[in-house]
Amino acid sequence: MSWENKKKIYGDNEYYSISNKLRTEKKTTEQFEIMLNSLTLEEVIALKIELASTVANGKLYGLPLWYSVSNITKDALLKYAYSATRTQQEAARFLGISKRSYKNLLRKYKIKGYFEKG
Repeated sequence: MSWENKKKIYGDNEYYSISNKLRTEKKTTEQFEIMLNSLTLEEVIALKIELASTVANGKLYGLPLWYSVSNITKDALLKYAYSATRTQQEAARFLGISKRSYKNLLRKYKIKGYFEKG
């Protein structure tokens, strides 16, 4: 059969997982992820901002939070697409952008470096 002879093409990101990375770094656990999954994305973001504000003694004033949301969201989407897909072409299709745009965004947001062991 012709389909048996086809090679599977996998990119650099075949084995990446944000969950595994954070568990390896001891930043999360299975129990935490189960609890986190019960929250909406909006609740997670609001909680993260509240916790950051608490650490900064409530002084997030003057930070361009409103204007940074777009970049924060794009960074998160790129990390997920990079970890959830096998190739750059697949990731670009997932995001609805060209492969060239995807490669440029990977460089701009330094996504590959995020997954490298450091």
